[in-house]
Amino acid sequence: MLDAAARDAVMLSLQVSAIAVAFSLPFAIAVAWVLARRQFWGHAALSALVHLPLVLPPVVTGYLLLLTFGRSGWVGGALAEIGIVLAFRWTGAALAAAVMGFPLMVRAIRLSIEAVDPGLEEAAATLGAGRWSVFCRVTLPLIAPGVLAGMVMGFAKAMGEFGATITFVANIPGETQTLPSAIYAFLQVPGGEGSAIRLVIAALVLSVGAVLMSEWLARRMAARIAA
Repeated sequence: MLDAAARDAVMLSLQVSAIAVAFSLPFAIAVAWVLARRQFWGHAALSALVHLPLVLPPVVTGYLLLLTFGRSGWVGGALAEIGIVLAFRWTGAALAAAVMGFPLMVRAIRLSIEAVDPGLEEAAATLGAGRWSVFCRVTLPLIAPGVLAGMVMGFAKAMGEFGATITFVANIPGETQTLPSAIYAFLQVPGGEGSAIRLVIAALVLSVGAVLMSEWLARRMAARIAA
C-alpha cells in the first residue's frame, strides 16, 4: 500500500507524462514528416539536433533547460514576465520529460512514414486532394500504429525520466517529485527501502499496462486499416 507521498509521486508522474506526450505529439509528427519526406540543406543537422537528448547525459540536458528556461534564462525570463514559471515547477518536469521523450517519438513516427508508399499520396493528390487533405486522409491513418508506438515510447520515457528532471526542477515533494525522484529519495533515508520497492512495483505495473494497452490498440488499428 502506497503512502500519501508515494501516491502523490505516482499521480504527478502520470500527469507529467500525459502532458509531455500530448504537447510533443504534433511537433513530433511534423518533424518526422519533414525528415522522412523532404531533403534539404541542413537535413542531417536537424536530425542530429532532434536526437541530441538521447546522446547527451540527462543532467546536461537538464542544465541546458535550466539555463534556457530558468528565471534568468533568455526564454524563462521572458516567460516569467507574463507569469509563466517552469523551473522548479511541475510544468518544468513536463517540459523536461517532453524533451527527453521527443527523439523516441520522432524516430517511431518517421519509420512509419517512410514505410508508406509515396505513390498512394501522389495518387490522392492527382485526384484533387490538397496536401493537408492527403496527409489527414491517407498518410495519418496509415501511420497510426507508428504514432501510437511513438506515444507509448514517449510516455514510458517520461515516466522514467530522472536526470534532466531533477536538475531542472529539483525534487520537491508534492510539487516536482516524480516517481523516479521519489524512489531515489526513499533510498537515501534509513528504512525507506520498503517504500521504494512499492514504488518500483507500481512503476512496473504502469509500464506493463501501458505496453499491453498499446498492443491492443495497435492491433485494432491494423485491423481497421486492413479492412
